[in-house]
Amino acid sequence: MLRLLVLLLALANVAYFAWSQGALAPLGMAPSVQTEPQRLATQIRPEAIRLLTADEARQLETSGSAARPANGASATAEAAAPECLQAGLFNEQQTTALRASLEKALPAGSWQFESSAEPARWIVYMGKYSSEEVLAKKRDELRQRGVAFRLVNNEALAPGLALASFALQADADKELARVASKGVRTARVVQERAEARGQLLKLAAVDAALRAQLDALKPQLEGKPLRPCL
Repeated sequence: MLRLLVLLLALANVAYFAWSQGALAPLGMAPSVQTEPQRLATQIRPEAIRLLTADEARQLETSGSAARPANGASATAEAAAPECLQAGLFNEQQTTALRASLEKALPAGSWQFESSAEPARWIVYMGKYSSEEVLAKKRDELRQRGVAFRLVNNEALAPGLALASFALQADADKELARVASKGVRTARVVQERAEARGQLLKLAAVDAALRAQLDALKPQLEGKPLRPCL
């Protein structure tokens, strides 16, 4: 019985070997051939494929980097793009003097004046303090209470602090009640600035060359900064 089993295993191995080598193909018994002729047909000069050397790879990477614009160059180009700037308001006397300077220094059509107005500004105010030391002490107290503040812009109210700014007195009164609930007892509502009307200087397209010319005109701007147009 054992001999018969060994003989059958040997015959099975011989038959499998013959089948795998295609010897039984005339009898209709052969393994299926895994081919993809459609892939071979789409290959373009496969014989031309080769591996790059290290020097060739570095040269290719360098040429690719040179073709791409650097981030710094993009940022510089963006920074150099013309922008709209404005300054003001200027009263009638200031406008007359500034107009004469602009006509001499800047290209025609690069600037213009527009009538404009600034609304009144009401603030929740603390001050006026007798010294910078007292002012510093009040600032520390407000920080501890979590109350925001800024220095006032009105010389008549300085040194002092503005806790909030509003175009309407009624809104400032509401804010005063709110900060009082935080323990701020010495604040009051005052008008930091009255409504003002005048001329607004606008430059629609300021490039690098025009900006350099504007730097020379800063003394004629009466301390009013150039800022992005609204």
